Amino acid sequence: MIDELLKDKQREGSFRSGFVAILGRPNVGKSTFVNQLVGHKVAIVTSRPQTTRNRIQGIVNRHNAQVVLIDTPGIHRAETPMGRLMMDEVKLALEGVDVLAVMIDASQGLRPQDRLALERARRFQLPVILLLNKIDRISKPALLPLLDFCSREGQFAEMIPICALSGDGVERVLDRLISYLPEGEAYFPADQFTDQPERFLAAEIIREKCMIATRQEIPQALAVLVESFEEADRLLRIHAIILVEREGQKGILIGHGGQTMKGIGTAARVELEQILGLKVFLDLRVRVEPDWRGKSRFLRQLDWRRQLEQLNAQE
Repeated sequence: MIDELLKDKQREGSFRSGFVAILGRPNVGKSTFVNQLVGHKVAIVTSRPQTTRNRIQGIVNRHNAQVVLIDTPGIHRAETPMGRLMMDEVKLALEGVDVLAVMIDASQGLRPQDRLALERARRFQLPVILLLNKIDRISKPALLPLLDFCSREGQFAEMIPICALSGDGVERVLDRLISYLPEGEAYFPADQFTDQPERFLAAEIIREKCMIATRQEIPQALAVLVESFEEADRLLRIHAIILVEREGQKGILIGHGGQTMKGIGTAARVELEQILGLKVFLDLRVRVEPDWRGKSRFLRQLDWRRQLEQLNAQE
């Protein structure tokens, strides 16, 4: 039914569709914003910076438009192989987009790292919308001077205050994004809300629970690789390896008597069952791989698009 409505609009010539890249420094709320608009969890969210490592597409369908939102890793000066990989993901995300949205944390004002995102946006002859997120943490009298200051920092098609967590202002952003998109047919079916495979989503959910459960340097030093992902008789069996760089990190992740890992597994399993609508058997193992963030072989394995190509080649 939804597909038919979208097709009717497309035949009328009043349907708009296109791609919007969301840029910003780490931890400003890009993933929360994408999840809020999509209405499904397509990107993991934690309080840790640089949670997002890959570009992730969330698809928003409305009666008159299809908007493909591209969540990107936080922009920073890359000094490590992992950092360079993340910035490569940002570069790839900007190819062929129709609109750019740059997000800042309004409660912290315009910071030096925000200017990296603005500099990246200026390289493209595209409409740029500035999103001032977390307005729930700033007083209204302080918002107007910030808007005035930001207006002198760049040529923005729009500047819109929002609170991605509560949803305040996000529908207005969507309306404005749609107005800048070209007329055209939908790129994805109306019931699809992301381009990422369930296998990658499972790895990301597991990584999110690991990050939430640990502190210090461990969140940045861990990765999740799904070794097998098999469905049979409404039961999904997932076997995954959690990589860390040192034995001490492995011990913290497992916890006393395995309690931390047990909590991680339970939280990940419950959420995956809710998202996928299946019973999930989840087998998690922790492996030490010294300096995996500096090894190209492991970094390539984190790219789900490359993983998908390899799986297809094996079939």
